[in-house]
Amino acid sequence: MKSEKQSRQELILQLINEQPVANQLALQQLLEQRGYPVTQATISRDVQKLRLVRHKTADGGFRYVEEDSQNTSSERLQNILHQGAVSSDWAQNIVVLKTMPGLASAAAAALDGMEIPNLVGSLAGDDTVLLVMRTPEAAERFCRELNDRLD
Repeated sequence: MKSEKQSRQELILQLINEQPVANQLALQQLLEQRGYPVTQATISRDVQKLRLVRHKTADGGFRYVEEDSQNTSSERLQNILHQGAVSSDWAQNIVVLKTMPGLASAAAAALDGMEIPNLVGSLAGDDTVLLVMRTPEAAERFCRELNDRLD
């Protein structure tokens, strides 16, 4: 017997494959219409667990898709930056990545899964990701890599 969580996550995958779902609010509304009242925090956890990422559509909008596990780290980083990274900076051993509102959690989850050298961990808010690096030199190096890709 499937749990409610498993059923909900299967429905999420079905929904994003059937139609463009631009953001967590739209996903929340679709789930509620199908009898799954959920909070934004639950949606955020499901998006992370299912490894969903937002891709830019041809018309300039966004839609959730399943992350391609075949992507290399470099390609995944490029996708994250194209999906809504705004800027990055560093101080000591901390890198701060600014994103479009609502994208920081997905960016942090993707970065955490990339096995970035010297990345200790991340913390995400709504539009900001703090990346804790082992050394100031590693933070500076990674920030420069981010900024090179943002230009």
